[in-house]
Amino acid sequence: MRPASFSPRWWVTDREGRVSLVLLPNPALAVWILSVVVGWTSLLDSHDAEALTWLGTGALVVWSLDEVVRGSSPARRVLGVVVLLVELVRVFG
Repeated sequence: MRPASFSPRWWVTDREGRVSLVLLPNPALAVWILSVVVGWTSLLDSHDAEALTWLGTGALVVWSLDEVVRGSSPARRVLGVVVLLVELVRVFG
């Protein structure tokens, strides 16, 4: 019996065989992106900028947990784990 062949496409497809790398809308990711963009403007005082940074971090953690639990492809679930670990190290490390 021959072993099943590995297909790289498996990593990026959902259960129905569609390529699934970017899915819209994604509210948590949009909040994180918006917080980063607003943070770049330097229009906020230090207290508000810190609150915005924490809001963005929280949104990114929510997004990563959602991907770990409900990611539509293995690549998205792995990305969720990686982002979650990076954020946890950044916050608690």
